[in-house]
Amino acid sequence: MDNIGIGVIGSGFMGRTHSEAFSKYVNGASLRAVACGSRAPALAKEYGIDCVASAEELVARKDVDAVVVATPHYLHASHAILAMKAGKHVLIEKPVGATLAECHQLEKSLEESGVICQVAFTQRYRRANEIAKDIIASGRIGKVLQILEMQHDWHGLSGLPKWQSDQHNLGTLFGHGCHSIDRIRWFTGEEIETVFAHCRNSLTGVEVETMSMVMMVLSGDIVANFWCCWESPKPGFPNSAFRARIVGEYGLLDVDAYGKMQLCVDEKWETLYEQPPLDFRGDYLAPVRMESFGRQDQAFVDAINEGKQPDANLRCGLVAAYVAFAAEESSRERKAISLKDLEGAR
Repeated sequence: MDNIGIGVIGSGFMGRTHSEAFSKYVNGASLRAVACGSRAPALAKEYGIDCVASAEELVARKDVDAVVVATPHYLHASHAILAMKAGKHVLIEKPVGATLAECHQLEKSLEESGVICQVAFTQRYRRANEIAKDIIASGRIGKVLQILEMQHDWHGLSGLPKWQSDQHNLGTLFGHGCHSIDRIRWFTGEEIETVFAHCRNSLTGVEVETMSMVMMVLSGDIVANFWCCWESPKPGFPNSAFRARIVGEYGLLDVDAYGKMQLCVDEKWETLYEQPPLDFRGDYLAPVRMESFGRQDQAFVDAINEGKQPDANLRCGLVAAYVAFAAEESSRERKAISLKDLEGAR
């Protein structure tokens, strides 16, 4: 397609982020319309596009070829399926589904529609992570043996939209931790096989999980531990907002997606990259943050033009969701959960 028409479902933080990306950072696509959310009229005015009454009206438009799903978590699957049935390509924010049944229906709808579907795993497009991925793939640190993944935020749920505290939108492991789950799988190229976890919260009046400790056993005999915490007292641990420490046979990687990417071989540490400071809550549309979103959304457009599913495809989003579901089940049952058994449950 010469110029792909983009419709956005959702007008909040991520709806505006994707609108900015497609308007200023992506070639071969144009924003056409936005639907859903109290901020939709203002967003439409800001970017000079149409504000339509509903998601149904948006996906029915002939000038919309692809849809971005950026609504609250519990609506992701239904809006993505709506777009797929209308023959629209879909870029869906994570988590892709709020229930196992929704995940299975998404998979079925994609198979039936034949459209392109990409999941918004923006961390794949951050420079520190890309460099680490390349080093692992090159064999420079040898076979990956262990990973410690950390995602800490001392702002807690007060730093997130209020709807994320609602039980229908699941918890922080689903809404944010799935980035780390995907990064583990992406870094290693291996599949997550078994999950053992403890999930909880200690906040009064909060219905969702805010702290999880998750151990994953991957194919290739790799073990990964994921420490996801959104209740850390101020100021939190330094440089731990999105960090991975990776043990290889011959070397080490210390990957801070919002700081330094460091490599150790031959007993010497060196910094290969350092992310310029990001201000998520102050200037979230600044170029330093938008770079990864622009590259991610460009990959979506490129996949449509090439007629093939992107690297961050629906399968990747489903696996991340299945791991989060497995973690919750493991926490309830106090036992390890086979991901294969969970995925196969219909």
